[in-house]
Amino acid sequence: MRIEHVALYVTDLEGARDFFVRFFGAVADDGYHNPRTGFRSHFLTFDDGARLEVMTKPDMTDAEKGLARTGWAHLAFAVGSEAEVDRLTAKLVAAGYEVVSGPRTTGDGYYESCILGPEGNQVEITV
Repeated sequence: MRIEHVALYVTDLEGARDFFVRFFGAVADDGYHNPRTGFRSHFLTFDDGARLEVMTKPDMTDAEKGLARTGWAHLAFAVGSEAEVDRLTAKLVAAGYEVVSGPRTTGDGYYESCILGPEGNQVEITV
């Protein structure tokens, strides 16, 4: 058994798509649109075959996302080395994204950073 994909509702579909393409090397499909409901989505495929669906629909609300809340906490990407964690974190900071932790070695031995990505969703970058 494997997870087929995870999905993320966003208000800015193209912005979210472009974020994952630009910073994490995702390949986006041409998109889907249901004209009857207004639902739109893109499937994003990463190097190892993992997929993320970013979705939107009319009248989406973007509720505040506290750092300590129930629900999905973050989406994590393994980038292969501590140097790459540092490089990508710096690139995201230069592009205006907020770092909420790291880069650092956590108590359980992970080297990681965590940024606030599109619409305040946490994205972890780890080795």
